[in-house]
Amino acid sequence: MAALNIDRCVCQNVPFATLLPQARAHGWDLDALSAATGCGARCGLCRPYLREMLARGVTTFDAVLIDALPGPGRA
Repeated sequence: MAALNIDRCVCQNVPFATLLPQARAHGWDLDALSAATGCGARCGLCRPYLREMLARGVTTFDAVLIDALPGPGRA
């Protein structure tokens, strides 16, 4: 079985390692990052990873994260 390696917003094909320095330089929170880059604004599957990236500085994940908070297009 292959190891799980989640490292990017699939919709925008942007690596989290590219997003983190931008977010830190601009002081973006999740909503500002989504507005500026489009990441997390379409399907929303990367939102829990972006949230963890912003909180802990992690850019590669080996576990599936589920976002308990409503995202774009979800009630």
